[in-house]
Amino acid sequence: MLKIKDTLVSLDIVERHFACDLSHCMGACCIEGDAGAPLEEGEESELKRILPEIWNDLGSSARVVIHEQGVACVDIEGDTVTTIVNGKDCVFSHRDESGICKCAIETAYRQGRINWPKPISCRLYPVRVKDYGEYKAVNYNRWNICKSAEILGVEKQIPIYQYLREALIDKFGEEWYAELEIFASEWKKSRG
Repeated sequence: MLKIKDTLVSLDIVERHFACDLSHCMGACCIEGDAGAPLEEGEESELKRILPEIWNDLGSSARVVIHEQGVACVDIEGDTVTTIVNGKDCVFSHRDESGICKCAIETAYRQGRINWPKPISCRLYPVRVKDYGEYKAVNYNRWNICKSAEILGVEKQIPIYQYLREALIDKFGEEWYAELEIFASEWKKSRG
């Protein structure tokens, strides 16, 4: 475990490799599970703000859920999360022409239609951050559906912290990330 400022970072973030492989997993992280994506303060408002721009990109079932429940709800653990369709699919997920599940928010962002990429928890995945008051735990959430991403990450030699560089900086800042890089470099040297 590594301590940087008010975070405790799992060594998995430095040691393990990861690179999304959508051709194999088909974007399962957006449609599997029992709750939507965790939202931070202010993100529900962002979702409401961009909703008119992505409304037509959403499926009819997702539109019904949003109309009835809104863009977010509180899950069984008391966390605010995106609402879901059929007990598992994020309301903002959609399938492209090849059947790969993608995020309507990210798609609109990449097309330049909106100026917000998507919730930070989605951008950080497979890293999850849990706030314990005086510190935040930064952990790698290993999930069987991401096995192909682990394999591709090893093939390409991309550690998790490098794969998620931009998202980690957006979440914790440049200084925090620089400390993580220094630690990772020293850790790698010590491991031979």
